[in-house]
Amino acid sequence: MKPLHHTTDQELRPSLQQIGKWPLALSQLHQRLAPSFARPEPYHHALLYLQAILSEIPRKNGWQIAEHARQARPYGIQRLLSRAVWDQDGVRDVLRTQVCQFLHPPPEPAALFPVLVIDESGFPKRGKHSAGVGHQYCGCTGRVENCQVGVFLSYVTATGHALIDRALYLPEDWCDDPGRRQAAHIPEHRTFQTKPELALQMVQRAQSAGLPIRWVVADTVYGHSTDLRLWLEAQEFPFALAVPAHEVVCVQTSQGYRLCDVASIEQQVLGKKDWQRLSMSQGTKGERLFDWAILPVVQGGTVDSCHWIVLRRCLDAPFEKAYYLVFAPLGTSLHTMVLAIGARWSIEVDLENAKDLGLDQYEVRHYLGWYRHMTLVMLASAFLLFICVQDRHHPCQPEEPVPSLSLIPLTTSEVRHLLARLIWPAPSSAPLICQWSWWRRAHQYWAGYYHRRRREKAG
Repeated sequence: MKPLHHTTDQELRPSLQQIGKWPLALSQLHQRLAPSFARPEPYHHALLYLQAILSEIPRKNGWQIAEHARQARPYGIQRLLSRAVWDQDGVRDVLRTQVCQFLHPPPEPAALFPVLVIDESGFPKRGKHSAGVGHQYCGCTGRVENCQVGVFLSYVTATGHALIDRALYLPEDWCDDPGRRQAAHIPEHRTFQTKPELALQMVQRAQSAGLPIRWVVADTVYGHSTDLRLWLEAQEFPFALAVPAHEVVCVQTSQGYRLCDVASIEQQVLGKKDWQRLSMSQGTKGERLFDWAILPVVQGGTVDSCHWIVLRRCLDAPFEKAYYLVFAPLGTSLHTMVLAIGARWSIEVDLENAKDLGLDQYEVRHYLGWYRHMTLVMLASAFLLFICVQDRHHPCQPEEPVPSLSLIPLTTSEVRHLLARLIWPAPSSAPLICQWSWWRRAHQYWAGYYHRRRREKAG
């Protein structure tokens, strides 16, 4: 039987001393937000909000965040998301700058990274008053239901990836209803915009901020948008955008040009020898292998070797296929295109990690509150990534390796667990806990009282 390993202080990674410096790192990040706040109270509440998000409170709503922050009432935290004067877009800009600096985009012109990834996420809701809520497709449940939908942008490099921008999708019926707009405090200048239009604005903001961009990738909602594809081409941004099976393209074959929908290309054009088995990324269970095929796309009546249609086929379910329109520099290999497509998986991880921090647990109805909550959660998620990146680049101590247990690199979930248990645990003050018990019961009483009065008047 293998003897039990006794871990020494030198083998602890991260050490207690390093963990003790993490709150200072959050304070330094918080200091960079100061120009976005007009008054000290909301500025301080923003730090409390971030700390609570990084804790293990059951839900990241105003009441539980305020209790974790040792506040006697939830009003200050609620005001942070509603009436307090601060610039959530300025905070977003700080987030984007910090992500770019920490992830160290490679300078080589031919490098795959950095990649901008566009995706959306649905947030199921019960009521009908939250800004943009309605019966629409919800990606997290895979069906049409009552929800809000946000469009997100993730920045992916060889070092890591993080969310850097967000936009709330407003359906047309919301934009055309002045009463609902006013109740949800939707700005007058906000008009109806499709999801690809929202995505385009976010890419434009990243471009204006000077972020290095090598590829742009997205799913079919965005790949089907001709305007988005044409704009990316005009900016000379290579892209690999998924398109639906009914997308019509003109491809070059050995028999000449053929106009057809992408779903029929395999039967009409491709043979067994046209498929290659390639890995699109490294998954939790190993290489993510698929079969791939590629054909030149006719653009402007000619083949320019820059426009392609790429087909992906699952190994264990060959009937499951995906299709990608690709715009890439001359000489770009299929393997490089496949790796760019594989980068899209990163935003799914980013959204999942952000939801673990409460991205979908907000209880705000107003337009502004949605943006503010999303921005602060994205900032907290990026902070966890910064800790992991710093840990990977921290010099090993001591210089001579010592025998130790095999460990995976520090993960964002593990950093959060350490912070929640060692730095920002749940409050244990008996008077505070009793005060919040009284507050919740009193609030529930008066909420029920006024609800009954409204029903009596309506009757």
